[in-house]
Amino acid sequence: MVTETMVPVNGIELCVETFGEPGDPALLLIAAASSSMDWWDDEFCRRLAAGGRFVVRYDHRDTGRSTSFGPGPPPYSDVDLAHDALGVLDALNLRRAHLVGLSMGGGLAQRIAVERPHRLLSLTLIASSTTFPPYALSQVDAERRWSDRRCAVEGIVSATRSTGGPFTAEDQHLRRLAERVFDRTQDMTAARTNHLRCAAGPPVSDRLGEISAPTLILHGTLDPVVPPAQAEAMCAEIPGSRLVWLEGVGHEYPPMAVWAQVIDEILDEAGRRTQPA
Repeated sequence: MVTETMVPVNGIELCVETFGEPGDPALLLIAAASSSMDWWDDEFCRRLAAGGRFVVRYDHRDTGRSTSFGPGPPPYSDVDLAHDALGVLDALNLRRAHLVGLSMGGGLAQRIAVERPHRLLSLTLIASSTTFPPYALSQVDAERRWSDRRCAVEGIVSATRSTGGPFTAEDQHLRRLAERVFDRTQDMTAARTNHLRCAAGPPVSDRLGEISAPTLILHGTLDPVVPPAQAEAMCAEIPGSRLVWLEGVGHEYPPMAVWAQVIDEILDEAGRRTQPA
């Protein structure tokens, strides 16, 4: 069962979609900077749900159908973005969840793991780092005419290709995805640039040793944005964490070629914690 809805969170509205049975342990997918929930592939979410998880994905503020503040320095910080993730769980009456965060989403998940450890069942960090935001590469396209559909679609395809690897989807697939993203987004300029400009809250990188949730780190061997050495450093900081390499993967959402590996690893890590969600 798949359900999409708008929910009030922290004085704004976020678009949320769920997969699977509400009675299963919750698994919250936290997207990267400038990314709507569309980047978590529908079939990827369905396969996670088939593993006995109630999968939740959502549009960050300033992306997709969620509240948009318009282009410019946004009136929020990464702390607010982390609180949005918790607000999604609250709106769905979910006390705890397995958190899966990618890139900036991994940074938000780290903050939650440090500051709200009672909300986690497990933690999975994909293409993530202890230092954020590592997004200078994305700022190259900051002046692109994102309000023009054709220009925006080509920009998204180009940016995805530039940070991907040999398993990144073909351009035709990426173009369809980019068109979907554009058509669902209230203000594409805000979506592509505001997260890069948002303020940073108090760092938690010096508190990663406090993380008690079972932690899985998935990292592409070809990541050009977050060097693999940073994944190793993060693994050394988080007690008991496991680092699993994704061979041939760049800085990207898991390509289909590694879905089986990624899904098996996520479900295995989630299975290490048995408390009810």
